[in-house]
Amino acid sequence: MMNRIIGAILLIVVVVLGCKKKDNVKVMYLAHTLPQTHPVHKGILEFKKALNEKSGGKMDIKIFPDGQLGSEREVLELLQIGSVAVTKVSAATLSNFVPEYHVLGIPYLFRDKQHQFDVLEGEVGKSILAKGEKFWLRGLSYYDAGSRSFYTSNKAIRTPDDLKGLKIRVMNNQMAINMVNALGGSATPMSYGELYTAIQQGVVDGAENNPPSFVSSNHYEVSKYYTLDQHSSVPDVLLIGTKYWNKLSEQEKVWVQEAADESAQAQKQFWNESVEESMAIAKKAGVEIIIPEKSLFQEQSKSVLETFIKEYPEMSDIINKIKNQ
Repeated sequence: MMNRIIGAILLIVVVVLGCKKKDNVKVMYLAHTLPQTHPVHKGILEFKKALNEKSGGKMDIKIFPDGQLGSEREVLELLQIGSVAVTKVSAATLSNFVPEYHVLGIPYLFRDKQHQFDVLEGEVGKSILAKGEKFWLRGLSYYDAGSRSFYTSNKAIRTPDDLKGLKIRVMNNQMAINMVNALGGSATPMSYGELYTAIQQGVVDGAENNPPSFVSSNHYEVSKYYTLDQHSSVPDVLLIGTKYWNKLSEQEKVWVQEAADESAQAQKQFWNESVEESMAIAKKAGVEIIIPEKSLFQEQSKSVLETFIKEYPEMSDIINKIKNQ
């Protein structure tokens, strides 16, 4: 633990000292927690490439992947104080800083993938990105993080009734807990690292996640059924600290934003390829893929939205705009 702390401190010192121009090239430091094989990292490489090209080599990005500079929350705090320029985090993590991002986690909010990105890349999505500025976190673009669905070890989930009595692992997130309980299951918050063994030993009956995570975690080895109800589609967010952003010239800001937008489109394709590859692996391993009637799940989980609106009545306008788009 001490070595990790010392390593993180040294890296932060390097970052702080490296904020100056090097050989007339302005280098932005970007940290994220994902491995270099992940479609998000591939998208970030496109961001780096596009920024370098648009600026004619005047701007570049140094990437710190694999959580080298800490957790998502820790890196967000580094952005706020200006030690790191850019990061990629889940909108779920960002909602702890910027409340409006909570909306994006509402179950069955988006009708499909097209609706989701019509919203995110339109007026509503851009408005939410801008909300972070008062917290020193300026959103640049959204990355695809897929849709979360249920997978179980011994009982197939075809309707909400099939969830009754099942212990389903969820993140330690109140909305996720409320959703599983509303559908009749028993929400069980648990460390992700403990989940494989928990499913294998019957401590929980299943969990929920997107296809690439389902496969990369090897949970498909201990789960016979994967029900694509796609209950939540929380995106990732590429964002820049306002302390760094405000030091850029107007032209540099244009380059950064355009490069971010282009990388988001490329990352969506990388994500789709990862989903296809993951589903093929799961099917080959004998996992039964189930396409349920999503409206049944949506209807039974309405109480989650009602509870959210009671807690955040100021979010009603955003929710209505999303539903009506």
